[in-house]
Amino acid sequence: MTKYCLLSASVLMAILTVSVSAQRTAAPPSQPASTPQANATLPTSKIALIYSDAFLDPKTGIAKFNVVLGTLNREFQKQKDDLTQMQQRSQQLQDEITKLQQAPAGTPIDQKSLQTKIDQLDQLKKDFQRKGEDAQAAYKKRREDVFAPLQEEIGKALEVFAKAHNITVIIDGTQVPLVYASASIDITRVFINEFNSKNPATASVTPPK
Repeated sequence: MTKYCLLSASVLMAILTVSVSAQRTAAPPSQPASTPQANATLPTSKIALIYSDAFLDPKTGIAKFNVVLGTLNREFQKQKDDLTQMQQRSQQLQDEITKLQQAPAGTPIDQKSLQTKIDQLDQLKKDFQRKGEDAQAAYKKRREDVFAPLQEEIGKALEVFAKAHNITVIIDGTQVPLVYASASIDITRVFINEFNSKNPATASVTPPK
C-alpha cells in the first residue's frame, strides 16, 4: 500500500467514539444511588475497524486527497525546480574541480580558477541547504493548512457513517496495534467508496494569503 511521507500526522484519532447509547434506571430514593439495579439497561456496542492510511492510496484511497495533494505540489513546483537546478549546478562544479585536481602531472593548473570554483561550490551548498530548509518548513505549514478542512470533513463523514450503521466505536488499525481482528469488522473499503461517491474529487485549495 502506498503511503505519502507528506502526511506526518494521522488523519484520524486512534479511537473515535462516535456514540454510546445507555439508559440507566434511577434508584429509588430509599436506596443509595450507587446500588446496582437488577433492571438496569446495559448499553449495547458495535465495534468497527478502519485503516486510515488506506485513505492516502493514490488509486484506491479517498480521491480528494489526491486532488489536494496535486494542487499543493504544483504550488511548490517552482521551489522544487530551483533546488533541482542548484543541485545540478553543484554537481557540475564538483566535476570541474575534480577534473582540475586530477589533471596529469606536469599539466599547468590555474589555481585562481580552481579556488574560485571551490568557493562557488561552498557557497552554493550553503544556499541549497538554507533554501531547502525554508522550502520544507513552508511546505509543511501549507500542507497542514490545506489538509485540515479535508480531515475535518472526513471525520464528520465517518461519524455520520457510524451512526447510520449503528456503530458505537471505530478503532483506527493504523494507530492501534492489533493482535487479532476479524475481517468482517473492517469498514475501510466500504467507507472510502461511500465517501468518494458522495464527495466528488473536485476540491480546490485556497490560495495562500
